[in-house]
Amino acid sequence: MALTRPKLVKKDIDAWINFLSTADIPVLKSTAREIEELKKDEDKLCARSVTAAVINDPMMVFRVLSYTQKHKRKQQLQDLLQVEQAVLMMGTTSFFTNIPTNFLVDDILKDNPVALMHLLKLIRRAHRAADFAADWATHLTDLRAEEVRTAALLHDLAEMLMWCFAPEEMNTIYAMQLADKTIRSINAQQEVLGFKLQDLQKMLVVEFQLPPLLSKLMQDDASSEQRVRNVTLAVNLARHSAHGWDDAALPDDFHDISELLRMDIHRVMLITGAP
Repeated sequence: MALTRPKLVKKDIDAWINFLSTADIPVLKSTAREIEELKKDEDKLCARSVTAAVINDPMMVFRVLSYTQKHKRKQQLQDLLQVEQAVLMMGTTSFFTNIPTNFLVDDILKDNPVALMHLLKLIRRAHRAADFAADWATHLTDLRAEEVRTAALLHDLAEMLMWCFAPEEMNTIYAMQLADKTIRSINAQQEVLGFKLQDLQKMLVVEFQLPPLLSKLMQDDASSEQRVRNVTLAVNLARHSAHGWDDAALPDDFHDISELLRMDIHRVMLITGAP
């Protein structure tokens, strides 16, 4: 599939938003394979089995939630923030018709295996963040823990999409930080892309009309609220522990998490798997 993308010479965030708003959002090959298998087996074809296939792929989760938000029924009083709710509302027939899985991450990055590796690592990190957030939400007796899980899973969606559509630039950013540990990621992003990924993320959420509550849970600048802070701290912990438990930021993470969960730091380290 031919892929036309904005010219980065402009380093224009609006050009990227315009591009991403009309581009096909790719999915993982494993996601497409699972969904194709479900189509063949009607005995397994239900909202729960479809959800199990979707939830492993943040970009597929994003496609499902943004589609249902844009096609809300008039009688629908609440936004859908959970994948299973969205699939139930759509119905499996509508799901297969309106959310095809023929545009694959693995295909568009076939000539850039390094970028694909970094993207898959980022997706694994997003799942760790989602698990942390859901566990802590349960501890805090949050009755809608799955919403928090979804917000953590999609927190770094803009970065995932840029690994897909701007792999060389993302490789450059990674190399800059690898060569100089003092370079902050937002500074490297600003230099190479001309904007910060967190700003692109905020604009994407608006452009794709994600549910306002989900949008709020994904915004770090509202982290004074317990549910938002849960997501923020889960994402931070997953990021800082991605390469081991010796990151200099982890003590502060453990301190903040202990305050959120109202438990001592030793217990926090135990439940998060830290040595």
